[in-house]
Amino acid sequence: MTRLGDVCAIRYGKDHKKLSDGSIPAYGSGGIIRYVDTAICEKPSVLIPRKGTLGNLFYTDKPFWTVDTLFWTNIDQTKIVPKYLYYQLKQKDLASYNVGTAVPSLTVEILNEIDFEVPSIDKQKRIVEVLNSFDSKIALNNQLNDYLLAA
Repeated sequence: MTRLGDVCAIRYGKDHKKLSDGSIPAYGSGGIIRYVDTAICEKPSVLIPRKGTLGNLFYTDKPFWTVDTLFWTNIDQTKIVPKYLYYQLKQKDLASYNVGTAVPSLTVEILNEIDFEVPSIDKQKRIVEVLNSFDSKIALNNQLNDYLLAA
């Protein structure tokens, strides 16, 4: 088993209010809240809620910004494929790691201790290929359903 803290560094998001409008998505714990002119990171990352809906993970492989209710991950790609990390974390019940009282919350210390299996990079890539194909089919079915409902 490998701990999350062994394959990535978990970073805090920052305030977005002083940033100018642009084309880079700024994520909050509910998704994209606006587009800004500055990236907090330009590498693939898994975005993990720090407060609020703790199971609402995001994956991005484009430049992005995160606000302070969301962690981002600086992933060691020699150890783990970023999208594989995303799929692994999606399997975890992050709400069960809650340390908040009124508002659900996670900490870097707790997240760093989450463990999971990390096979070889080649096997991770194959797993991601299969799961991506399922995600694509699901997205296509959802689009079709939306189209049929609108018709």
